Amino acid sequence: MNFFGIGLPEMALIFVLALLVFGPKKLPEIGRSLGKGIRGFQQASKEFQDEFKREAEQIEKTVKAPIQATLEPPAAKALSSSTPAAAVTPVTPDAEPEEQMAEIISDEAAPAAPADQEASSEVSSQVSSEA
Repeated sequence: MNFFGIGLPEMALIFVLALLVFGPKKLPEIGRSLGKGIRGFQQASKEFQDEFKREAEQIEKTVKAPIQATLEPPAAKALSSSTPAAAVTPVTPDAEPEEQMAEIISDEAAPAAPADQEASSEVSSQVSSEA
């Protein structure tokens, strides 16, 4: 029987010295309180070990779990137009308001032309207005 590196003869000597110092009436109380203290220390140590093991298992599960990547949904556009850009009629700044209204009304009534035809008609109208 070997506790803390102390053999049976050394333990008997410590017990006899404690009996002489504290007396036979106080020794059972000291033994009880010492036993409770050791038991509490063992329980706290066991709880600490259990908590440490749980945390280690949780970290291990997290590391071993496959990572799942997900894409975020596309963000909504801040400025959305109900009319396409090609359908917007450019307005010349030196034109009269009645002429501008006539251009807008005629563009709305006419079917939409492809972009390159529209660009060529714009260039020709600008050239004729400059002359």
